Amino acid sequence: MQITQTNSDGLKRDFTIVVEAAEIDTKVTNKLTEVGAEVKLPGFRPGKVPLAILRQRFGKSVMGEVLEQTVNEASQQALDDNSLRPAQQPKIEITKFDEGQDLEFTIEVEIMPDFEPMDFSKLKLEKPVAEVEDGKVEEALTEIAGQQKNFVAISGNRKSKEGDALLIDFVGKVDGVAFDGGAAEGHQLELGSNSFIPGFEEQLIGTKAGDDVEVKVTFPENYGAENLAGKDAVFEVKVHEIREAADVEINDEFATKLGLENLDALKDAVRGQIEQQYNQLSRQSLKRNMLDAMAEAHDFDVPPGMKDSEFENIWKQFEQELEQSGQKLEDQDQSEEELREEYNGIAERRVRLGLLLAEVGRINNIEVSQDEVNQAMVAQARNYPGQEQMIFEMFQKRPEMQAQLRAPIFEDKVIDFIAELATVTEKKVSIDELMKDPDEEEAAKPKKKPAAKKDAAAEKGDAKKAAPKKAAAKKPVAKKPAAKKAAEKK
Repeated sequence: MQITQTNSDGLKRDFTIVVEAAEIDTKVTNKLTEVGAEVKLPGFRPGKVPLAILRQRFGKSVMGEVLEQTVNEASQQALDDNSLRPAQQPKIEITKFDEGQDLEFTIEVEIMPDFEPMDFSKLKLEKPVAEVEDGKVEEALTEIAGQQKNFVAISGNRKSKEGDALLIDFVGKVDGVAFDGGAAEGHQLELGSNSFIPGFEEQLIGTKAGDDVEVKVTFPENYGAENLAGKDAVFEVKVHEIREAADVEINDEFATKLGLENLDALKDAVRGQIEQQYNQLSRQSLKRNMLDAMAEAHDFDVPPGMKDSEFENIWKQFEQELEQSGQKLEDQDQSEEELREEYNGIAERRVRLGLLLAEVGRINNIEVSQDEVNQAMVAQARNYPGQEQMIFEMFQKRPEMQAQLRAPIFEDKVIDFIAELATVTEKKVSIDELMKDPDEEEAAKPKKKPAAKKDAAAEKGDAKKAAPKKAAAKKPVAKKPAAKKAAEKK
């Protein structure tokens, strides 16, 4: 086998590889011999089938398998011999091959840039933190109470209105035949809750207790039950009672209904949830500050193919948002050329940060365990009540979906590792300051050429870019909404 490097331009490497016909023939013969030891053909005992017959019967399929194996092994040898780390899957093209002739093919590969991460012990970061005020706890309790509506029967004989609850019996029929799951007795339905199919609740507004109502609806085309999707249905409804929402008193009894010991315990639980939310906001702000500092401290070339791929994702997202908002490219305050230049800068920064985080993880042996991935799969499955087992099994069977979960976990571990090395100073701020969108602050400043600086690139799994042999996971991209938000916002 002969390996010749034909190009060494920046991060691009090209090779031409020639594998002698004799080597290929030897591999084919060995493989046919393995096949002959197991195959059963009429008139021959296993292992006694002549090579000529094996070649005639299985030669083409074996040749294809041998060529694929040979190309993969030769390509890997070219990379190993030159100590190259590919940034993406190499492009391979067979340029010459006929049976009995030498195999010739080319490899085009982009390699990982050579760089050294900064000394993170010299990194100084600011982390805004906010205290949970009693007023926020009270607001949350009021909101919870509003969600726990207490309906009581009205004393008069007025008609129902939106916001009321009706105590009803109903039977649903399609073509005059009742269908499974379409009937109930003593069901409480809040009018305006949109808990029933479209058009159902509206037809019960204005009814009185004792009314018999015929509700006519059409099931949505995408309805979960295929036998009902798109079908016209008639529900025979009996209204027993009209109930109106009563104010819920926030006290110990209210807390016990929610599973807490008393009101103080409920307040503590609510405060803890708010603190978690504040902590997440603080972490996001710290992460953004960290990525900005890392972007400023590192300047190395990125693989062009990775940058181009990232740019295409960003530009596609931008075009989709324009279409959804009913705007056109010419409506923007920048020309297409300026926008493309800006987004290319964002794409390059994204890739650089992804490679940097991946390298930090690699050299510090930061890994994601299968247990951590399993926990993430369980968390995802819980988002689909009633379908948890199906969703979990789907993740188990699809490695690329597990990669989508693995990447952000890995990234968070790297971010935590860097934060432990850096000097992090907490700064007390109000919750309004903590929640403020930094891109809105930027937008309020005098207009100038965007520097494509603030991009939480790695927050959604960009670190995986440095692991090209694994399945690439899709992620949200930086975007420039039609509302003129900063392009760097995630």
